[in-house]
Amino acid sequence: MTGYDVIVVGAGASGLNCARLLSRSGLRVVVLEARERLGGRIHTFHPADGGPPLELGAQVVHGEHNPVHELVGPDRTAAVPRRVTARIVEDGAHREMGLLSFGRRAPWQLEAMLQRAPGVTGLSVGTWLRAHGSTGPEAAAAGEWFRQNWAAEPEELSAAGIAGAHAGDTAGEGEFAVEGGFARLPERLAEGLDVRLGVPVRELAYRPGRVTVETGTGTAAARAAVLTVPPAAVGGIAGLPADKLTAAAQLPSGDGYCAVVTLDRPAPDTMIVFDVDGRSGFTRCAAGRPEVLLVAKAGAAAELRAAAGDRAGLAALLATALPWTADAAVLGLTVADWGRDRYAGGAFTAPRAGLEDAARQWAEPVDGTLFFAGEATVTGERLPWVHGALESGERAAEQVLKALRRT
Repeated sequence: MTGYDVIVVGAGASGLNCARLLSRSGLRVVVLEARERLGGRIHTFHPADGGPPLELGAQVVHGEHNPVHELVGPDRTAAVPRRVTARIVEDGAHREMGLLSFGRRAPWQLEAMLQRAPGVTGLSVGTWLRAHGSTGPEAAAAGEWFRQNWAAEPEELSAAGIAGAHAGDTAGEGEFAVEGGFARLPERLAEGLDVRLGVPVRELAYRPGRVTVETGTGTAAARAAVLTVPPAAVGGIAGLPADKLTAAAQLPSGDGYCAVVTLDRPAPDTMIVFDVDGRSGFTRCAAGRPEVLLVAKAGAAAELRAAAGDRAGLAALLATALPWTADAAVLGLTVADWGRDRYAGGAFTAPRAGLEDAARQWAEPVDGTLFFAGEATVTGERLPWVHGALESGERAAEQVLKALRRT
């Protein structure tokens, strides 16, 4: 490889957005991606019959002001349909979701309360819930809600970090889907860029104003480098400063497991099911389609992973969440095991109680030469979803441009 101004490690949303902005500013940029595909934790499944795509990674575009709308084209996103039957699994029974707010506070109501709560610094979400009188079935449902939305245990989650992430979010309201699948976003971001797929970085060496990276295909040198790999995956890159490794260890990614199960019959209804019992996360199906999508985080990811290894166990799990599948045959199974993905290390990074400063430490540039992006760099101040990753890439690009203009 020849010399560059900037090497960007990782072709997810943050890395590609950073590289796009740097390239537009006239810099010579190369993006090195370990996987054989673009997108990082954006991963779209396309049914063989050409049916609607399903997302095995990032699920939806959050908010009407989300930058994804403009990046993929304002006519390429559409609001997620709201005509859906919402159910829960609680105590092993398939029930109406409305029961979560019958005689108790629903999980989403408690999270909204947390967003507005003063004096939560230093508290875990679990501690905050108990302090606000959440017990019994209400507490169990709320705990699982936070696990599935934040990929971490309530006792580890920072109440202040969650409140801060919501307060710092400017994406607006609503949920939207990308026409043709979320993978269109990295494809658009990568247009015109020099992206090398299947090129994992093995070692990094730097001094002020110069970075050298060793890959399986050779050596690349540049004036600066931007690392967008999740902190949980940096152990595979030798040469990072000790303080960065310390910060990375304080920013673990929560376990995540997604699966598309193709059955021998179509769903009779469009449905979403929240498993309060903690076995399958969120389960979705669409009327007239044979695919079932399961998205599980934290402990439910381990439960789903185990069930997916046993067709009988998977069938039983599906029958609990979606009774209409009770006698259906499984024709196909496609999974994205983020918890065991060596390049992801998990679903995403949530703010941890007592470690709220770790994200800032991870994001801090080193000697005007090493820069950092990715959702982990903004956790606790932005929502750790795709638009948070995009914003982190933009911030890193601004830092690089400022540093290189001084040299």
